[in-house]
Amino acid sequence: MSGLATWWASVTTTELIWLSVGFLAQFMFSMRFLLQWIYSERAQASVVPEVFWYFSFLGGAMLLVYAIHRVDPVFILGQAMGLVIYSRNIYFIWRSKRQGEQSAPGAAE
Repeated sequence: MSGLATWWASVTTTELIWLSVGFLAQFMFSMRFLLQWIYSERAQASVVPEVFWYFSFLGGAMLLVYAIHRVDPVFILGQAMGLVIYSRNIYFIWRSKRQGEQSAPGAAE
């Protein structure tokens, strides 16, 4: 227990803020799995809701900032690659919605 007290006494306010950012980022990233699980349970089938990709992007972006702060090249590369995938899926969602609006009855042509 004294090791924890020594560590806590040595942590700067700036480092506590960065730790909070890291934990918040991990929470945001983890929410996507919780939501995916809830949607799938309700549908009784594997479902990936749209919000999954938004939480993926937000959590991934926050984790990337944290990884850059930590100067961890493995973590940086992993999160950066994930952001490309999440962005692409969000692009597909938005494109599909735009196409659906354009083909809807009464849509301007």
